[in-house]
Amino acid sequence: MAESYVINEWFYSLQGEGIRAGTANLFLRFSGCNETCKLETHGFDCDTEFVSGRRLSAEEILAELRETAPNCNWIILTGGEPALQIDDHLIAVLKGAGYNLAIETNGSIELPEGLDWITVSPKVAEHAVRQRTANEVKYVRGYGQGIPKSSVEAPYKLLSPASAGSEIDSRALAWCVQLVRENPEWRLSCQQHKYWNVR
Repeated sequence: MAESYVINEWFYSLQGEGIRAGTANLFLRFSGCNETCKLETHGFDCDTEFVSGRRLSAEEILAELRETAPNCNWIILTGGEPALQIDDHLIAVLKGAGYNLAIETNGSIELPEGLDWITVSPKVAEHAVRQRTANEVKYVRGYGQGIPKSSVEAPYKLLSPASAGSEIDSRALAWCVQLVRENPEWRLSCQQHKYWNVR
């Protein structure tokens, strides 16, 4: 029997954060996560619904994505935590159809081979991070949280201010700006799609 995956949603939009911000992508959101981000423990609340979903085969996923945006060749695997579900079979099906694959992961699970762009945004203590290489590493920071001592090797290091729903926390933003000024090897990355009013 072919593998199947629980998918929360898929849609076509612009990447709103990170080094690839502003580019058109298909977003494939997987259901489920192995972390519970709360203000008290992480400095921010999770702002994404990823509990619901439907089970699809890799071939059904491919058909839905082709219909959603026939001319787009980038897929962002996101969640929840996509590393809980992605595997060699899904990667092979999507790559075989000509797609480039990006992933947004919390880094708690080592990723399979074949991904074209890896964004690790740790939500666990650094000793628990399993994906130790990436294209970019991104930390969400609330007011007063310092520069992390990252265990992830990545050419791009990003700080993203915590948000309150659709609004960026102005104190967190000012704090992140200050941190980047003091640590210029880091870059500021805001959730620009919220300003652009796109998903």
